[in-house]
Amino acid sequence: MADGAGGAGPESSGPVNPLRDGRDKRLPRIAGPCSLVIFGVTGDLARKKLMPAVYDLANRGLLPPGFALVGFARRDWSDQDFGLIVHDAVREHSRTPFREDVWERLSEGIRFVEGTFDDAGAFERLKTTLAQLDVERGTGGNHAFYLSIPPGAFPTVCEQLSTSGLAVGDDDSWRRVVIEKPFGRDLQSAKELNAVVNRVFPEDTVFRIDHYLGKETVQNILALRFANQLFDPIWNAHYVDHVQITMAEDIGLGGRAGYYDGIGAARDVIQNHLLQLLAITAMEEPVSFRPSELQTEKIKVLSATKLAEPFAETAARGQYTAGWQGSQRVKGLKEEEGFDAESNTETYAAITLEVDTRRWSGVPFYLRTGKSLGRRVTEIAVVFKRAPHLPFDATMTEELGQNALVIRVQPDEGVTMRFGSKVPGSSMQVRDVSMDFSYGQAFTESSPEAYERLILDVLLGEPSLFPVNEEVELSWKILDPILEFWASGGTADPYEAGTWGPESANEMMERTGREWRRP
Repeated sequence: MADGAGGAGPESSGPVNPLRDGRDKRLPRIAGPCSLVIFGVTGDLARKKLMPAVYDLANRGLLPPGFALVGFARRDWSDQDFGLIVHDAVREHSRTPFREDVWERLSEGIRFVEGTFDDAGAFERLKTTLAQLDVERGTGGNHAFYLSIPPGAFPTVCEQLSTSGLAVGDDDSWRRVVIEKPFGRDLQSAKELNAVVNRVFPEDTVFRIDHYLGKETVQNILALRFANQLFDPIWNAHYVDHVQITMAEDIGLGGRAGYYDGIGAARDVIQNHLLQLLAITAMEEPVSFRPSELQTEKIKVLSATKLAEPFAETAARGQYTAGWQGSQRVKGLKEEEGFDAESNTETYAAITLEVDTRRWSGVPFYLRTGKSLGRRVTEIAVVFKRAPHLPFDATMTEELGQNALVIRVQPDEGVTMRFGSKVPGSSMQVRDVSMDFSYGQAFTESSPEAYERLILDVLLGEPSLFPVNEEVELSWKILDPILEFWASGGTADPYEAGTWGPESANEMMERTGREWRRP
């Protein structure tokens, strides 16, 4: 199994030789012979993300010539029927232009197996299909199983893969499993889920997808921090006042209301996406970019992270009511079809975290997420302390705020630095200005979709961007106390759709003399 991402280690000095170790580091890594089996191919994720990502990888020349894509579902489809489904999904959702020659090569390896998860015969047919692909397409016994299915079906599918002998390859081949979130709903269920999966697949063959970690700008946090001497001296409690990590959506639940009820914003987003962003932001420099070194540093941060108390003052939750999104009037949560009008499930959650390490002691990390907010945005804002002495009259700096470094994860990917500058004129007036870096303007090549990077990493056996079970369990250990506190009583505070959350979230910040950013 591949051990690392090929990055230069800390012993490197001077100009990088791209031909060191016999491989040009500027060339992309191409997956070896293999297939990808998708369980749940009839779902939106497979249609809108997974199938288009596979095509985009093929279009970029990153898949082997004999690559195979196998669908498994309870449908009376032939290989050709499934090929048409994939074709339509690719034409509608792929990032790269459709090319007939690429599609023809990809379609030659498309297969479909009909069956249900509890049908042992279907898994025998899947085994036969994969054996045929090993011969016809040269996949070499290397097969990845993507479980794009509800977590409740994981035990059944894993057991069937084990019983049929599909979960284990021989000495010259590999088998891997890909799991979509949610990874449980609390610490206990996460441990049970991990135990179920690890009974069949060793931990180093398990890839838990957190698509946020595949985003180019999330990976750029590592480059920003560890490739530049500029930021390291001030990336600590001596200079940082606080950190805000925001994931806001400008849409409501729509047709997902029934699924979302009982889950909520904290479980859906904070436990995985936002705590992973916190770990990458707060982690120490790894010895190298080998997966084990990255995971070790993230685990250290999560082990040192806890919720600030008392929860009544350091956390907030809410449910959106009817309001305006731009010029459109939208309905409230209780009016969404399938949502229990008596439910207390939150669509907005904000929490305060403390990272008890030498670097971050005393620096609060504020995490928030919500539906039907002012706009769609995900960002990490590192807000710095004010200068200890300002040799200006108060009127000269009354428009000056705190310096900030803002990493925009989506949709306008880039980095902004906010600092004070003199206003042109005869008098001394200082106010905030911004220096902006945008991916779209700095690079001619568009960023690949997160699922492109992550699927390729699965096929390469490159686990750097995938949380291991210890990270998952530590995240639940952090979050469980606030979930239990909210479940014990009280109600979610209302906030109007199109605004930035309930007033209780603003009060939470005001108690410490701070305020939320308005992205």
